[in-house]
Amino acid sequence: MLAQWDPFADIARVHDRFFGPANNGERGYQWKPSVDVYEDEVGVHVNVDVPGVKPEDIKIDVEKNVLTVRGERKLEHEDKKEGYHRVERYFGTFSRSFALGDEVNSEDVDAKYENGVLRINLQKRPAAKRREIAVKAS
Repeated sequence: MLAQWDPFADIARVHDRFFGPANNGERGYQWKPSVDVYEDEVGVHVNVDVPGVKPEDIKIDVEKNVLTVRGERKLEHEDKKEGYHRVERYFGTFSRSFALGDEVNSEDVDAKYENGVLRINLQKRPAAKRREIAVKAS
């Protein structure tokens, strides 16, 4: 008896080959959440779309002028029916890193999570004001 060909299993194998399984031991993939980065006179602002990720599953650090955001979205449930398996949303671990300019004060950072969006605000250092230095005669 010949085995029945399953095109979806072949697609899953190709997907795993290109994107690799997540390192968390579950069936999943590392994904990259969408990010907006903008700057104004006050600071640099980073908005990260992370719906379905709990705030306690997000880690943020700044080291050597690099902001790194890491986290994990866990699989909530799977629909399974006689060999049929459907998971359309990405889940697993993610990591995004961004180089920061010297004008950013890495000690003055705050982060808030609201409606699936992580908002990180990094304040700029106060600009050095130009001052005139008087030359004294000796």
